Amino acid sequence: MREGWREEPAARGGCQCGAVRYEVPAGPKLASVCHCRMCQRATGNAFAPLLEVPSAGIVWQGEPAVWASSSVAERGFCAICGTPLFFRDKDGDTTEFMAGALSGFDFRPVLNSGVEGRVAWLASLPHQRDRETRPELLARVVSHQAPED
Repeated sequence: MREGWREEPAARGGCQCGAVRYEVPAGPKLASVCHCRMCQRATGNAFAPLLEVPSAGIVWQGEPAVWASSSVAERGFCAICGTPLFFRDKDGDTTEFMAGALSGFDFRPVLNSGVEGRVAWLASLPHQRDRETRPELLARVVSHQAPED
């Protein structure tokens, strides 16, 4: 097994609207966080938490849309709701799923990559105040997201 990879339970996840779902069998997986600028732009976030798995065992329900984000990689997403779902090397044998689209998987990263793009303010987060979502806002929210497994 490659460095950082661990035997992990099965995982599943999908997009917000439920049109694209996936399942990954139990086996070796690598949990990492990518800080590169391309991942920042692809996720609209400061970093991309990714769960890398062998591509061969993935079972899809619905078809993800795929876009070639560079000459060597492509990114999958839901064409209906836009949820970013995965990153993969065009010539590789693994797929890296966005951790936020996983359902109930205990994501524990063991590697930071693309650290040359790490945003400086990330280090200050443990020292910031925490605030829960306001109850009056939660009372008004009606989710249109598909239920998680």
